[in-house]
Amino acid sequence: MSRNILSRIGVLAMLFIITSCGVKESGQLTGVLERPNWTGINPFGMIYVPSGTLHIGQSDQDIFSTYTQRPRSVSIQGFYMDDTEVTNNEYRQFVNWVQDSIAHTLMGDFIEDDFGNERLDWEFELDYSDETLDEMYYQGDMAFDGKRSFDVSQYNYKYEWIDWKKASTYTEYGVEGSRTSLIQKETANIYPDTLVWIRDFGYSYNEPMTRNYFTHPAFDDYPVVGIDWKQAKAFCHWRTKLWNKYKGANEPNSEEFRLPTEIEWEHAARGGHELAPYPWGGYYVRNAKGCLLANFKPGRGNYPEDGGQYTVKADAYFPNDYGLYCMAGNVAEWTEDAYAENSYAHEHDLNPNYKYDAKDEDPEVYKRKVIRGGSWKDISYFLQTGTRHWEYQDTAKSYIGFRCALTFLGRSISDF
Repeated sequence: MSRNILSRIGVLAMLFIITSCGVKESGQLTGVLERPNWTGINPFGMIYVPSGTLHIGQSDQDIFSTYTQRPRSVSIQGFYMDDTEVTNNEYRQFVNWVQDSIAHTLMGDFIEDDFGNERLDWEFELDYSDETLDEMYYQGDMAFDGKRSFDVSQYNYKYEWIDWKKASTYTEYGVEGSRTSLIQKETANIYPDTLVWIRDFGYSYNEPMTRNYFTHPAFDDYPVVGIDWKQAKAFCHWRTKLWNKYKGANEPNSEEFRLPTEIEWEHAARGGHELAPYPWGGYYVRNAKGCLLANFKPGRGNYPEDGGQYTVKADAYFPNDYGLYCMAGNVAEWTEDAYAENSYAHEHDLNPNYKYDAKDEDPEVYKRKVIRGGSWKDISYFLQTGTRHWEYQDTAKSYIGFRCALTFLGRSISDF
């Protein structure tokens, strides 16, 4: 047997001894053995947006002379983003989960885990005709036309997050407190506000949209609307729990699903095109054949000219060069950031994020959140990648939806 073969066998034997030792010391600096495997993830329906440097700000004339989109050069870490806005059918999965959790609780479907904690038994098959669940439906005078309808005011979802900014000040500024003071809790009613179709438009017949937009299968693939900022945050929290529940046994938890930051959204919308006003890279809202390239309000209100009277399917029109659909028009989209006219002057140039978690008692001006992209009812100015706008975090509209983002962990794919 050759010396090379013997040496290779020796190396393999040593590796076997080291890896079989587990937590035992081998005398070598091997790091902690038996760590969970991590090869990255590729979430269904999401597109990777590469790390990069971009010039943010208005790419055309600031027609309102607001100067709230000051040009800057910033760098963004790679992340995943939903290729479309979250659709009615996708959001309905969340609503049904909350509905089923209420039913399991009323039925007493609990099991005890290995640590003595009670949790819902999702394997138990529900029968919604069971009289135990009657309280989930409108009763007496609240019932309409003899129909058995769910009381959606009960569809509340509780979620938590950690205030990392507050945690970082504990030692730096001598702030004292318990860990519990860092854990923020929120309860949100997660059913879409279907009445936005009536509330948003005075003297306008939109009752069919109120009755059908979220529930009828004709609109399953259309973007969900009537969602305020906190409801969007609740959806992201639930989506993280759903993902981690079905991950591999030896796979660590992934980073959390969340709303994109304002600058992440702009980076994704530009699709790699520097200084281009629109996501498709051009300077106009029509192509060479005169066809409109997004769902918005062209001219003086010819709403159906672009192919949609209201919203359109979430994957309508061509995607931008990153593969993202409707980054301009259809529905405007919530972002993570709080809105301030001069926020660009304060943000860092590395992953900028202007964040403030407004409390109920805060002044209204503190509750403004950035929305981007423009919608089916907006003029083309709001479709531009650099245009900023806002809405109150507790306000739902028939023209605002959202999509999720997920930070890429490890070396950026674009660096390979």
